[in-house]
Amino acid sequence: MTVATFETMGTVVSLRGAAPETVAAVRAVFAGYDRRYSLYDPASVLSRIAAGSLRLADAPEQVRDVYALALDWRERTGGAFTPHRPDGVIDLSGVVKALAIRDAGAVLDTVAADWMVSAGGDVLVRGHHRGAQAWSVGVVDPARRDRVVGIVRLDAPRRAVATSGTAERGDHIWRRTVPTFVQATVVADDIVTADVLATAVVAGDEEDLRRLTSDGGVDVVAFGADGRVWATPGAAESLSDTAQVTER
Repeated sequence: MTVATFETMGTVVSLRGAAPETVAAVRAVFAGYDRRYSLYDPASVLSRIAAGSLRLADAPEQVRDVYALALDWRERTGGAFTPHRPDGVIDLSGVVKALAIRDAGAVLDTVAADWMVSAGGDVLVRGHHRGAQAWSVGVVDPARRDRVVGIVRLDAPRRAVATSGTAERGDHIWRRTVPTFVQATVVADDIVTADVLATAVVAGDEEDLRRLTSDGGVDVVAFGADGRVWATPGAAESLSDTAQVTER
């Protein structure tokens, strides 16, 4: 199966199962989100809102809808996830990458039965790898980036996995409490849920983790700042013994 990669939105996107013309269509999806929501591009809609040259009420409906989605997730996570920076600037990066992956998946669905799209620690799949095997994603130890402590196998309906943490990009997550977790991997039915909850777990504390996983709708592996590893029952099955799970 061929692999195509390209850089966008400050990360690298990798595609498996896509023909060249489909790769171009997927690139266009990511480019569209980047043009609207990048805070590094002064011409983007979100940059203009941050600069005060455009009112949020006057922004395109699509942008206002994404902001509303982010606010909904803030409510659902009890504030652990937020679309606002500490200085009050609206930053939708917590949802737009996942939305771009979701829409890229919709493009891939029109041309392929088996595919994978990966972007900056977030993965969405359809079908199987090489027609038979479940797609697999490694869980890396945040303290030792060369060490894989588990393998997540993605099969319908659990088709999405997202990892958020501080090991690669530093402490870029806005926390509302003393750091409890340094990395979280979330497996879910959809990529937006996986991505948002991975961020929310790292931003929150043990009580947030318990609340966010109480309905069994996702599987989570969370690495504590104190060295403990937390895992829901479904996620614990994917970890090796070396992961030393201490909380479930």
